[in-house]
Amino acid sequence: MSISTRLFIAVLAVAAAAVVAAGFASHRSFTHGFLGYLNKLAIERIDSALPRLEAAYAEHGSWEFLREQPRNWIRLMIRNAEDDLRAEHEAPPISDLTGAFLRVTLLDAEHLFVIGYPGQLDDDRIERPIRVNGQIVGWLSLAPFQSVTEVGAQRFERAQQRATWLIVAAAILLAAAIAWWVARAVLLPIRRVARATHELAGGNYARRVPEIGEDEVGQLSRDFNHLALTLERNETLRREFMADIAHELRTPLGILHGELEAIEDGIRPFSREALHSLQSEVGQLNKLVSDLNDLALTDVAALAYRKENIDLAACVAEVAERYAPRLAQHALQLQCALPTQPVMVFADPARLRQLLHNLLENSCRYTDSGGQLQWRLDTTGHPAEAILRCEDSAPGVAVELLPRLFDRFYRVEGSRNRASGGAGLGLAICRNIVQAHDGQIEAATSSLGGLAITIRLPLARSGA
Repeated sequence: MSISTRLFIAVLAVAAAAVVAAGFASHRSFTHGFLGYLNKLAIERIDSALPRLEAAYAEHGSWEFLREQPRNWIRLMIRNAEDDLRAEHEAPPISDLTGAFLRVTLLDAEHLFVIGYPGQLDDDRIERPIRVNGQIVGWLSLAPFQSVTEVGAQRFERAQQRATWLIVAAAILLAAAIAWWVARAVLLPIRRVARATHELAGGNYARRVPEIGEDEVGQLSRDFNHLALTLERNETLRREFMADIAHELRTPLGILHGELEAIEDGIRPFSREALHSLQSEVGQLNKLVSDLNDLALTDVAALAYRKENIDLAACVAEVAERYAPRLAQHALQLQCALPTQPVMVFADPARLRQLLHNLLENSCRYTDSGGQLQWRLDTTGHPAEAILRCEDSAPGVAVELLPRLFDRFYRVEGSRNRASGGAGLGLAICRNIVQAHDGQIEAATSSLGGLAITIRLPLARSGA
């Protein structure tokens, strides 16, 4: 059973139960109210008959005239002598139509039966005294209606029941129509998302659904579109990643293959220069494989992080000192502005050195010879974090390309060459290391004309 069918049945069942319950309650209320109305009419009948009975008893001196002539009882209960002079076709009172007078019993002063309703006198009977000259000479007893029995009343009750159940049936049909509309209107977007999800699972990452409304269904559509966009982007990155790996591996392997063939064919002599060239390409392959391994490990957080409280300022100074010869080879000057007080962070010293090494290597590869680098470590105005800003001189990076610098294998056009550019994995590894330390890394334009990398790391908590 589909979810739309289940929703339709659920809504219809709830509405139908509510309507039937309301109809039953209305029927019960009407039945009791109608019986109360009938009993009220009967009480009015006996109250109106009391003066006539009192006058008749005063005239005859006893109730024997009623036993001898029962028609006098009917005349006294229904109409008096003056009423006999009226037109015979005059409509009787409503209480007469209900048969209320047939449920009235006349009792003498000792509650002995005289005439009237022959049924047993129940405890719930209604009695009215008949007084003549201040003395009770009899009682009018009314047996109240317990159910609708008279033909006219039954006909009226059946008409009311038919009207009630017709309204119930119409309400159920209306509830069914509303339930069908609700099931269709609410579940149509969900079915649309379900079909789109099936297509997405089949590899159609360009599939999108209309984003209608601000409710949960609209939010579901927006989340689906965001998921599809993410999967589409990831698929594009995966294809680019595989193409970049193939490119990075094919170049050194091609050179190795050509060099070895030339040596084998005797075209190039096996000399120290040839061996150095081969070793250079093997080193390039080894560096690429090592970077790929580091990137894969940082992607799944599999690198062993042995965190401890360390002085970030001392770590920066140590890496800068060790990298000085490499910077000198490229005629680059590094200026470090470090605080005199320790800047304690909870981090892995080896991974922080790898992070700083990658940043310096990136500057060496892409900064013009004779340029300068400025590193500034600061905690002023940020008591909960340490901010390391690394800037270098020209060439710079276009603003629209800055967000992509941390994508793996991405290199700015113009630097994508084997002489200066790397594999494009250094900054991607830097991003993963910073995120593993609950920090942030971002790229911006440097005031020196090149690139500025800002790293934010949380300071170590006291006593940690």
